[in-house]
Amino acid sequence: MKAASTTPWEGREGRPARRPSGDGAWDGPADGSWDGSWVDDVLLAGPGADICLVFDAPVTRAELRRLVRERQDALTAAGLGPGGSAALCLAPSLALVADLLAGWRCGAQVALLDHRLTPYETGRALERLAPQVVVTAEPVGPGPARGFHDQHPVARPRAGGLTARTPHALVQLSSGSTGPSKIIGRTAADLVAEIGRYARMDGVPRAGERIVSMASTVHVLGLVGGLLHSLAAGVRLAFPARTTAEGILATVAAGPEPTTLLGVPFHIELLSWVARPPRLPQLTGMTTGGELVRARVHEAFTERYGVRLGSMYGMTEVGVIATDLFGEHRPEVTPAPGIAVREAGGELLIATERSPYIGFDDPARWSDGWLHTRDGGSVDPGTGRVRVLGRLDSQVSVGGLKVDLTEVEHTLAELPDVAAAVVVFGSSVEAYTVLREPGARARVEAGLAERLAPYKRPRLLHVVDELPRTATGKLVRDLAVLRAAAATADSPPDRPPAG
Repeated sequence: MKAASTTPWEGREGRPARRPSGDGAWDGPADGSWDGSWVDDVLLAGPGADICLVFDAPVTRAELRRLVRERQDALTAAGLGPGGSAALCLAPSLALVADLLAGWRCGAQVALLDHRLTPYETGRALERLAPQVVVTAEPVGPGPARGFHDQHPVARPRAGGLTARTPHALVQLSSGSTGPSKIIGRTAADLVAEIGRYARMDGVPRAGERIVSMASTVHVLGLVGGLLHSLAAGVRLAFPARTTAEGILATVAAGPEPTTLLGVPFHIELLSWVARPPRLPQLTGMTTGGELVRARVHEAFTERYGVRLGSMYGMTEVGVIATDLFGEHRPEVTPAPGIAVREAGGELLIATERSPYIGFDDPARWSDGWLHTRDGGSVDPGTGRVRVLGRLDSQVSVGGLKVDLTEVEHTLAELPDVAAAVVVFGSSVEAYTVLREPGARARVEAGLAERLAPYKRPRLLHVVDELPRTATGKLVRDLAVLRAAAATADSPPDRPPAG
């Protein structure tokens, strides 16, 4: 693949494409408006023979442009046009990529709904979003976890659908890991600006390199950090057929390009369990988003693979906020270019011109140009680096003493017998844990007694077979969901830990 500086940019027929500006950001239209042309100029430009995506087989830019045009015709036939609205209910697939770009190329607003939502959840989301056109495909059945699927999308008009009520090109739902999802909108200008931030960050894969992504393209890390950045920068983006450790490593081994893995902490743990990974000289590192990576997991991964493990802090609302892509400043991260972060009352705030929420006006979440992250943290006045300390709602009072649930959770998760853990607060501190061995409960209780003061220890220790996760792989901390999981688990009666 040729370097970006020598790539002839191909725009839509009859007019030249806009080029990236000198600082790596993309120039918008002269009148400040956005239409579907940005898809051609930013995402689909480039030599047609270049391979840009790899699913079951490689996909060239010429093939992707053809698929996008075909899907645009199908969306138009279903009634989608400029200023319209569509919802995609598709599994990760080439079809999802083509329909997303086609919807944007129509000049429409596109909402992404995770295929793992239940029919009830999908129905509720469609009622809230009221799209004019809904794109669906055959359901994905049970079986081994896959990085992509073979989908055959069908676009249908939806009765009662409305045109886009806001100027946003992309609509997503928040993860809902701590409560009900919020509707989040981002304009084409927002997305192009974030692509520009990736272009200016050291350690991000460049033209001629490859990303192997396990992060869902429905959510911000996989969508912008994986798909949109790769298309804009000339990076080859590959998806593993199986998202097992063996499947991921096989996908890395399938190409010679310098390769970065993109995923969430769950994938790091999965790869860290491989006792003797194969030699992979093309693997240069991994970047993770989502929750904080526990120190033990971080060390296990870097020791086994001998590559960097970088972290990325971001939100659906704004995309990437800060990074430490070389693992040099752990646990601190450096704000991404163009991002302003400050700390107020122990909370991290991000500068944004407007609220990212649709139909949700809460000054406690956005006011006076600042987005309240609800994450605790601090900003070093000397270096500007940010330390993320976890959710503010993890701070609780027990008998008049402050307990940080994140600290308790990390302490529990670091015990050798614990495979995964979540700690929440109901009437008391409660822990939900997956054990590596059925008989390890007593050792876990003893480990907590050794490492935590009595007032910090969970009053209830629930042993479950599997912890609930959101569609993005984040652990769910909704107490009702966790209690339901514990109620169905085949485990001994819950009791207060010893000590």
